[in-house]
Amino acid sequence: MRNREEMFARTQTRAIAMTKLPWMPAAAIWLMVVGSAFAANAPVKIKLGTLVPKNSSPHQSLKAMAEKWRQAPGGGVQLIIYTDGTQGGEADMVRRMRIGQLQAAVLSGAGMAEIEDSVTALQTMPLVYRSLDEVDYVREKLRPELEQRIAAKGFVVLFLADAGWVKFFSRKPAVTPDDLRRQKLFAWAGDNKALDIMKAAGYQPVSLETADILPGLQTGLIDALPAPPFFALAGQFYGPAPHMLDMDWAPLLGACVITKKAWDSIPPETQTAMRAAAETAGNEIRTEARKEMTDAVEAMKKRGLIVHELTPEAEAAWRRLAESVYPRIRGTLVPADMFDEVQRLLAEYRAGKKPEPR
Repeated sequence: MRNREEMFARTQTRAIAMTKLPWMPAAAIWLMVVGSAFAANAPVKIKLGTLVPKNSSPHQSLKAMAEKWRQAPGGGVQLIIYTDGTQGGEADMVRRMRIGQLQAAVLSGAGMAEIEDSVTALQTMPLVYRSLDEVDYVREKLRPELEQRIAAKGFVVLFLADAGWVKFFSRKPAVTPDDLRRQKLFAWAGDNKALDIMKAAGYQPVSLETADILPGLQTGLIDALPAPPFFALAGQFYGPAPHMLDMDWAPLLGACVITKKAWDSIPPETQTAMRAAAETAGNEIRTEARKEMTDAVEAMKKRGLIVHELTPEAEAAWRRLAESVYPRIRGTLVPADMFDEVQRLLAEYRAGKKPEPR
């Protein structure tokens, strides 16, 4: 608030000085003063894009964050939230932030990789994490370094969270890796490196935007996709893809970022309140998404979803597959230093705590 008061005072001083100029009409001076005062006191507007479905629990958390931002000291911030991918796919949203059409976004690991590929260590290493406790441990250990790397690309991280485990949903049962190889598998549009790795492993990836998943399943363009259960429920993917393999393939990262240009336009006292509100929202999203993993599966089962348990033999086959692609992932999808650091941190955690999987 002090910054805006000082700006208003400077405007008044200039206006008074201008009254001494015979060629400056009084009406024009008044309009300049009023206009400057209005601009000084108008809240900063932040436009945020996300694929999060409207009225879902993550959206509710973001709306609560928006209200806290509005009431923040220093004049507050008006947050406008665009849900359901109305601003395009995640790569599109990153491009929109870079040209100023958006100032912020909530992104998964795929979108964050458009900014800084080190974040893929939290999402693109299949079957590396054995529990959500391990996910939490590694994320918080990596967070300072990740935030520094993202800042170097012109973005500020407001929260890092996750939406629980990604499962496989498919038109036909996909209990083993070979079962999935016989079905056309959704892949994120533009992620050509992942496409190459999937093809090399014998899969049939089809590159689509998120908005095209349901039409793709309905028309047979794709037969299967990896998704967290709450997203499969919200998107109604379980209808044309009624089989789910109960395997914790990988966590789905969720992150809220804002452009450094927009962030630097906000007074420090407002930034402090915004960070606190964002951290609360991130924690809520993580907690609710993990709870909804079970709730969403139960809701889909009532509507015809068939859940396939992971047998020890099938798990061994999936782990062999994952381990076979790690050399391709390391240094391609995930920077080699981050890949190695995740492995080191997991070994450290398991040696010290030996958590029970959940």
